[in-house]
Parts: sequence; C-alpha cells; structure tokens
Amino acid sequence: MRTFGERLSDAVGARGPLCVGIDPHVPLLAKWGLPDSPEGLARFTDAVVDALAGSVAVLKPQLAFYERHGSRGLAVLEDAVPRARAAGALVLLDAKRGDIGSTMDAYADYLRPDHPLAIDAMTVSPFLGPDSLQPAVDTAREFGGGLFVLARTSNPDAGTLQHAVVGERTVAQAVVDTVGGWNAADGSGSFGVVVGATLAEMDVDLDRLGGPVLAPGLGAQGGSVADVRRLFGAGVRVLPSVSRDVLAAGPDPAALRAAADRWAAELAG
Repeated sequence: MRTFGERLSDAVGARGPLCVGIDPHVPLLAKWGLPDSPEGLARFTDAVVDALAGSVAVLKPQLAFYERHGSRGLAVLEDAVPRARAAGALVLLDAKRGDIGSTMDAYADYLRPDHPLAIDAMTVSPFLGPDSLQPAVDTAREFGGGLFVLARTSNPDAGTLQHAVVGERTVAQAVVDTVGGWNAADGSGSFGVVVGATLAEMDVDLDRLGGPVLAPGLGAQGGSVADVRRLFGAGVRVLPSVSRDVLAAGPDPAALRAAADRWAAELAG
C-alpha cells in the first residue's frame, strides 16, 4: 500500500503543486447561473471535476457547502470524489474535524477505502490537544491516508490563540512539532500542516516538519505566488491553494482549465 506522502509526491511531480478548492458558496452558484439546490451543487461540482481532475494535483472540496444541502448534498460528493480520484487528482476533504475518542475515530473513517466518501486526506483541528487526533493518525497510517492539521492560519484574529505560548513555544509551533513527530515516527511524509499564504511573516519553524504544507489564500484572499516564495522558500513541500480565482472562470470548462493553468504556470516559473 502506497502512503499519501508517496502519492502526493508523484502527483506534484507529474502535475505541479497547485491545489484547487471546490467551494460552491451561494454567490458563486448564482454567478454560474445555478440554483442554490442539490441540482445546482451537482452541476457545479461535476463541471469542476470534469475540467480539472485530469490536470491538477489536488482538489479540495469544502465539506460545509455540501452538508448544508443535507443527504442530497453529500450524495453529490459521493459521486464526485471517486471520479476525481479516477482521473488522477488527489482529494483533500476540507472538513476541519476535531474531537476525542470514538468521535474522532468516526471522522477519520473518511480515510478508509470502504467509506462511501473515501478520500486521500482531510483537514483536522488540534484544539483539543495532540492526543485527540491519534485516532485519525492511526487510521491514516493503516489505510495510506493523510492529514493536514491547522497550525498557523492567516485570518485576522488567528494569533489570539496560535501565538499563545505553551512552555517556550507558541501553540502554532507546538502543532508543527507534533506533526513533525508523526512523520519522524513512520517516515511517510503523510502528515502536514495548514499555514496561510497571506501571513505578514513566517513565524513558525517548518524545518523539521517532514511533510507537506497546505497554504490557502491565493487569489481572492490576497495571497500571491510571490508570497508563497517569500514565506516558504526552498526545501518546504508546499501545496498553494486557490479557489475563487479559478472557480470564477466557470462554468465554461476551457475557461476553468485556463485559469488553473495560469496559476500552475506562475508557480512553476
């Protein structure tokens, strides 16, 4: 069984590091001329998957936009995720789950190959402590999945908690060090962190992470390729993530591909 870290390295090597979010929020559905309904959601998702799954390394659906439509919204993802993976894209579910014990174990089931919504990786929250994520770590290791743990996000008030000091480290650094320990323990490189691409400066040390960094915020949120290079430099495996700046080009498939190709070319330049 190949690990998520291995699959990610292959996908990035073949397709470049771009991650495209699938965020079908109401204004974007309206811009596409689609209703805010399960039918509109399906048409939007199908168009993005059909246009991009064959060329980008990672697609990142935001689970909340599907859950808000109930079981019919989740059914859209259950159809789209295996098609995206069959076309060669890795699927990173942006779920930001965090809990303890059997509840975290149940969330981690998304990483099982027999789950109706089997994915490659998911985002998780460490707020309840490192041990709270152990069920997800165990499931990821068992089935070759990956995790991206919220560490240093770039929303304006993130520092309220992430800059708090525990011992001699900030909370954000403690998260990074914890994830680095998981990678050091098994050498898989399957465990990453989320660090925003719109930070004013890099204030966590990623040298011993040993895994990937998901860097959201390109485009409409103000981040640029120059910011990615300024913040992360060489030697850090970064997945820059863009959503609205690509999705706004739809619903035309060629326009969606062209928008993603422009970002990919700039990242490669």
